[in-house]
Amino acid sequence: MKSFRRLFIFSSLLLGLFATATAQPVVLVTYHSKTGNTQGMAEAVALGAAQVEGVKVVLKSIAETTTEDLLEAAAIIVGSPVYNANVSPEVQAFISSWPFEDAPLKNKIGAAFVTAGGISAGEELTQMNMLQSMLIFGMIVVGGPDWTAPFGASAIVGEPPFLEEAGIAPQFLKKGEGLGRRVAELVVRMNQ
Repeated sequence: MKSFRRLFIFSSLLLGLFATATAQPVVLVTYHSKTGNTQGMAEAVALGAAQVEGVKVVLKSIAETTTEDLLEAAAIIVGSPVYNANVSPEVQAFISSWPFEDAPLKNKIGAAFVTAGGISAGEELTQMNMLQSMLIFGMIVVGGPDWTAPFGASAIVGEPPFLEEAGIAPQFLKKGEGLGRRVAELVVRMNQ
């Protein structure tokens, strides 16, 4: 199932590259993942965004993401594992490296997603930390598609019944897809 899902995501992203010769607004999904869980959520977010016509979706780890990627994106969706009710040090360093002078990220859409080991282990605090940082950069922040995901998407992967060995539970992947789709829909609306 994981390999099929990755193949589908890759195919969707590849089709997005060739869908049209005109420049499409970019939805950048970028993440840090030590164990693969946040990467799995990133793939779900990218899949949701790729379901929307009129956008190009770029999926990269933060280590691969350049300043040029940030500047070219109409939307930036950042994913982090939860470390002590905060983003990982790698994500903090990444956000701290964003260009600030002359506000080049102003009016870009920003959104967040996280993975955490346990229920009530700091998911919403971590999402809020990322969203607050985006606000400092003048970004327009959005949450998920409904009241069950107001701060973005999150997944629990280390507390029963949500154990890492079973993979990310489908309801969390669905929230990731919903976040990606909502952000992409807003990008299309803002670029009409």
